[in-house]
Amino acid sequence: MYIVNIHEAKTQLSRLLEAVESGEEVVIARAGRPIARLSQYREPQRKISPPGGMAGEIWMADDFDEPLDELFGCLGTPG
Repeated sequence: MYIVNIHEAKTQLSRLLEAVESGEEVVIARAGRPIARLSQYREPQRKISPPGGMAGEIWMADDFDEPLDELFGCLGTPG
């Protein structure tokens, strides 16, 4: 790991990116306190499914939207 201050990061960005390309990790610090990390870009490991990608995989019962009154019978109506 390579730590640089903000001023050095601004003036030496090309050199820092070369270090990152060669596998180094660069930490940018302000007053000695780390605030950012430069590291190699990695493609996301998980791809997002396209719209409709789950077609035929999901089903709902025909009565999924029927009233559930029997579950709430104990509530009743006041009065």
